[in-house]
Amino acid sequence: QVQLTESGGGLVQAGGSLRLSCAASGGSFSTYPMGWFRQAPGKEREFVAAINWGASITRYADSLKGRFTISRDNAKNTVYLQMNGLKPEDTAVYYCARDRALRNVLTTERYEYKIWGQGTQVTVSS
Repeated sequence: QVQLTESGGGLVQAGGSLRLSCAASGGSFSTYPMGWFRQAPGKEREFVAAINWGASITRYADSLKGRFTISRDNAKNTVYLQMNGLKPEDTAVYYCARDRALRNVLTTERYEYKIWGQGTQVTVSS
C-alpha cells in the first residue's frame, strides 16, 4: 500500500511563495494520476490541482490558475505544488492524493482519490 507524505508547508506573508512536496513510498506511484486538495477551517476539502502519470496533462481549480503549478518527478516518486502570489484565503491544510484508477482523464472529485497523505499546513498572513 503506497503511503504519501507531504512537506513544505509553513507561514508566509501575502504575496510570497511556497513549494509543497508529496513523497510516495511503498507502492505504485508513477502510473497513477495525482492530485492536491486543501481544506480550510470550517470548509469542505476542495480540489486544487491534478496531474496525469506522464506529467503531460494538468488540471487546476479555476480560481487558482496562473498562481499554482503542479508537477511530478516519477524517478523520485514525488509530486510538487508550486504556489505563488499567496493570499490569506489560501490558508488551509494541503493534502496530496493518489487517484484510485489508472486514467488520463483527470478528475476533481474527492471520492475518486483513494490514498491520502496526512496534510501540511499553509498559513498566509496579511
